[in-house]
Amino acid sequence: MKRILSKFALLPAILIAFTASSQQNQATWESLESRPVPEWYTNAKFGIFIHWGLYSVPAWATNSNADGFGSNYAEWYWERLNNTKLKIHKEFVDFQNRVYGPNFKYPDFATLFKAELFEPSKWAQIFKDAGAKYVVLTSKHHDGFALWPSREAWNWNAVDMGPHRDLAGDLSKAVKDAGLHMGFYYSLYEWYNPLYKTDVAKYVDQHMLPQLKDIVTRYQPDVIWADGDWDHSDTVWKSRSFIDWLYNESPVKNTVVTNDRWGTGNKHYGTFNSTEYGKGNAGLHKPWEECRGIGESFGFNRNENLEQYQSSKSLVQMLIDIVSRGGNLLLNIGPAADGTIPVIMQQRLKDMGDWLKVNGAAIYGTTAWKDKPLQADSTIRFTRKGSTLYAIATTWKETLTIKGIKKASGIKMLGVPEKLSFRSAAGGITIRAPHVTPANNPSPYAWVYQIDGVF
Repeated sequence: MKRILSKFALLPAILIAFTASSQQNQATWESLESRPVPEWYTNAKFGIFIHWGLYSVPAWATNSNADGFGSNYAEWYWERLNNTKLKIHKEFVDFQNRVYGPNFKYPDFATLFKAELFEPSKWAQIFKDAGAKYVVLTSKHHDGFALWPSREAWNWNAVDMGPHRDLAGDLSKAVKDAGLHMGFYYSLYEWYNPLYKTDVAKYVDQHMLPQLKDIVTRYQPDVIWADGDWDHSDTVWKSRSFIDWLYNESPVKNTVVTNDRWGTGNKHYGTFNSTEYGKGNAGLHKPWEECRGIGESFGFNRNENLEQYQSSKSLVQMLIDIVSRGGNLLLNIGPAADGTIPVIMQQRLKDMGDWLKVNGAAIYGTTAWKDKPLQADSTIRFTRKGSTLYAIATTWKETLTIKGIKKASGIKMLGVPEKLSFRSAAGGITIRAPHVTPANNPSPYAWVYQIDGVF
C-alpha cells in the first residue's frame, strides 16, 4: 500500500513536469512571432549602440578590409591576434608587440580598463540631446568580459576587475532616469571560454542562459540584442525557450523587443530584423533596424582618421533614408577605456539632435509611404503619420513636385511659421519653397515639408 501511495503521490509532480514540458514544446517560432510589437519600438526610430569593454584599451584595428567585411572592427582585437589565417593577423600582432610587448596578453587589459571618467548621467544626457529614444549597451562581447557583476563570469567582469563598478547597472539607471529605453547587447558565444570549447550544451545551460536571465531580471531592459549566434542552430542555443520565457514570464514581457540573431538557419526570427553597415534583411514585411558606427568600427579605433567618419550631414540623411524605408537607426559610439565619449562622436550626435529638434515630427512615430508612386526626384524621401505626409528634401529646391497627391489641406516647412502655396501638377502637386535666408534657415542638412490632409 505504501508503495502504491508513493506512486500516486508522484503523479502531481509528474503531471506538472509534463504540462510544463508540453507548454514549452508548444512555443514555436511562428507563435512567438505573432506577439504584437511593442509600440514604443516602432515609434522610436533612433537609438544609440555602445561597444565598450577591454577592447577599448588597445582601441585599435587596421583600416584594411583585406579579410572582408568587419576586418576593421576594433572589438575583435583578441580574435585578430590569434587567428593566423587572416591576412591582417600580422598587423595586429605587430601593433600589440610594439605597444604592449610580446608578453602582454589580452586578459591583462582588464587592469587598464578603469573607466575612471565614466559619468553615466552625462552619457544619458548626450543621448537624449541627440534625439535618441533608446540605448543598447554591450553587456558582454565575444571576449566574455561582462560589464555587470555576473556570477557566471567570476573574476572576468567589471566589478571583480578593472573599474570595480557595475557599468551596466549604472548606465541603465541613468538612461531610464533620462526617460529613454535601455537595452543590452549579449554575445551568445565566447571565443575562448573553456566550457564553450569543450561542452556547448553545458555552456548554454550553466553559463549563457543564466547570464541572459540575470540581465533581464536585474535591469529589466526593453531590448535584448543577441549576437555571436553563427556557430550553432537556435535549437542548440535554446533560443526559442529563452524568448518564450522573455515574452511570457519575464518582468519585461510586455515591453521587451529582440533582434533576429538567435542561431543559424532560424530565418531571422525576432521582433525585428537587423542589418549591419547595410548588410542584412530589410523590408516592409516586419520591423527592421540598421546598426553601424559613426566610423567604420564599432569599438573605438584610434587608428581611424577623419575620412573614416561619417559627416553630420550624411548621418542625418542616413536616418532619413532608413526611416523612410520603415526602419530604425541604431547608431554606434565607441567610448574610450577611461569612460569618455570621443568629442567627434559627441559633435555628430549633437548635430543630429539639433536637426531632430526642428524636424522630429517627420521621424518619430511615422511609417513608410507604402503606396508611394515612382518619383522623378531621388533626393526626396517620404514618411507619413495618419493623414499627414512628410516630404523630406535632402537638397534645397525652389520648387518640389510630388506625385500621387490628389489633395492637401495645408503645407508648411517645419521650422518656418508661414503656410506655403502649392498648385496641382500632372498626377500630383508642386510646392514653392519659402524664402529662406541664412538667418532663418531651419536646417543645414535636409528640409521637411509637412503636407496635411493627404490621406
